Amino acid sequence: MTDQLGALTTIFTEFYYWVTVVLMFLIHVGFCMYEVGASRYKHHQHTLMKNTMLIPLVTVTWFLFGWWIYWAFPTGPGLAPSIMNESTALITDESAFSATWYTATSDLMAVNLGDHISGVFWAAFLLFSWTAASIVSGAIIERITTFAFGILAIAIGSVFWTIDAAWGWHFDGWMLKLLGYHDAYASGVIHAIAGGFALGVLFVLGPRIGKFSSSGEPRNIGPRNPWLVTIGLFLIYTGFWGFYAACNIPIFDLGPEYGMEGISYWTATNIYVTPTTLSGITFNFLMSLSGGLLAGYWIAKGDPFWTYSSGLAGIICASAGNDLYHPIQAMIIGMIGVVISYKLHYWVERKFKIDDAVGAVAVHGYAGFIGLVICGFVLNGYPSSGYSVGAMWDGTTYATINPLGQFIGALIMFVVLGLIPGYVIARVLHGMGKLRIPREVEIAGLDYEIMETAKEDEKAVASATR
Repeated sequence: MTDQLGALTTIFTEFYYWVTVVLMFLIHVGFCMYEVGASRYKHHQHTLMKNTMLIPLVTVTWFLFGWWIYWAFPTGPGLAPSIMNESTALITDESAFSATWYTATSDLMAVNLGDHISGVFWAAFLLFSWTAASIVSGAIIERITTFAFGILAIAIGSVFWTIDAAWGWHFDGWMLKLLGYHDAYASGVIHAIAGGFALGVLFVLGPRIGKFSSSGEPRNIGPRNPWLVTIGLFLIYTGFWGFYAACNIPIFDLGPEYGMEGISYWTATNIYVTPTTLSGITFNFLMSLSGGLLAGYWIAKGDPFWTYSSGLAGIICASAGNDLYHPIQAMIIGMIGVVISYKLHYWVERKFKIDDAVGAVAVHGYAGFIGLVICGFVLNGYPSSGYSVGAMWDGTTYATINPLGQFIGALIMFVVLGLIPGYVIARVLHGMGKLRIPREVEIAGLDYEIMETAKEDEKAVASATR
């Protein structure tokens, strides 16, 4: 930091991302409460422990190789020319955040008083990883082994969503350049891929005991604690403020290099360095949330569980283009996504006997996929990235946003990087006998062993005090 303005910009950016991490932690708290509220009492402790242990599993693996994947494979590799060099880094301080710093064989991170960005930016992406793993967690409650979930959490949290972020979220990503892919707030990059991954696992895992009658008709296994579900989803809404903000660069100079001839133009941008504002995404976040709640209440005939979940689905469906939509567009797109996702959920449930315990595939996967497709039509012709203004980087240009590119991108996210890997990994775990808990344990409850151990401890304490 060579001057006061540079120092203030750097410290502001550091604090900005630190706040987004704190807010996004509430998403994980919300998922814990939501899943416990949706599960039956005999599975509560296992559900909580599963969500707790994904934190260290994903954090350590994200530190060891997940972050490296994001910076190593944006071009596919090799599908499009790279623009990656030190001048394209978000922060060009060599000791802090540069493309060279992350792709070279540098030492492991340590306390570095010259580094004000890498830790908080790394943590923001880490919380996205937790979110991806938590989405999968909810769909498969009450029948998955702890071991299997740990493997699945690492796979989606530190490998597959990271690959899709490198391809479709990185400023050097080949999907931006060749497809015109645009997904500012992760309709596909996190939600569609996690929903697709969960669906792939569910095809192998099978339904909970009693979910389907002998004639194949689905039974409703509703939430056991609506209060926890409600509070959990409201915490997720709250954490999504941080999620949206973390998808932005808080202050960036879109000067001559980005088409502003002869001037400096400081603004917030999305992750693609396309201008946006916190004010604009605030409008669109609240309008897409409201559209989702209204549509959910209507389509589910006032069912509280689906109404609350639909608020989240509305946000997710509009997220791909919420940096550029008009607020009314955001609301309508959120409503459309909810109606289609709700219908798809029950069609897939009946057709394929899929037991998605919390509707995670619908709320995240289907809504995210639909949001990407809609974005291609509504924003057709808009720049996919700030780097697409002219042929600036060694002659490299970016495709503009278009319907075909968004549809192909949605297929890559939901199917190629989501459903197929989820299915394959689940098949391997199933073949090893490690995927699903035994029938007798599922009937007794996943907490049975924990409760029996606690009873034995109580007996030991009682006998020692006599």
